[in-house]
Amino acid sequence: MVKLATHVSDPIGDLLTRIRNANMAYKEDLLVPASRMNEAILRILDAEGFIAGFTAEGEGVRRAFRVRLRYGPKRERAITGLRRVSKPGRRIYVRHDRLPRVLGGLGIAIVSTSQGVMTDREAARRGIGGEVLAYVW
Repeated sequence: MVKLATHVSDPIGDLLTRIRNANMAYKEDLLVPASRMNEAILRILDAEGFIAGFTAEGEGVRRAFRVRLRYGPKRERAITGLRRVSKPGRRIYVRHDRLPRVLGGLGIAIVSTSQGVMTDREAARRGIGGEVLAYVW
C-alpha cells in the first residue's frame, strides 16, 4: 500500500493534481485518498468517460481509491486539461443561469450544489447553481 499524504489543505486540488500528473506521465492507474467528495468527483469523471473507472482499497484511515486512467488506441489522453476553479482562498459560486460552459460544451464543469456534486449540464437541467469546483476537458 502506498503512503498517502496525511493532511492536505485543499483535498480537491490534491485529487486533480494527482490525476493531472499521472495522466501527463501516461500512468495506467493511481491512488488517491478516499473521501465522499473525491468519490463524487470520480463518479462524474467515470460517467463522463474521462477515466476508465475506480475501485476502493484498504480499510479505515488507509482507505484509498485506485483510479484507472483512460487513453485512446494511439495513447491519446482522454483528459487534456483539468483546472481547479473554486479554491479555499477564493470560493466561486454561480447561479443556475450563470453556469459556465467549458470549451463550448466539449468539457464539463463540476459543480457542488445543495443536491450533491454534479456536472454543469445536470445542474442547469435541474435549475440549481452552486460552487464551481473544477473544469475538465
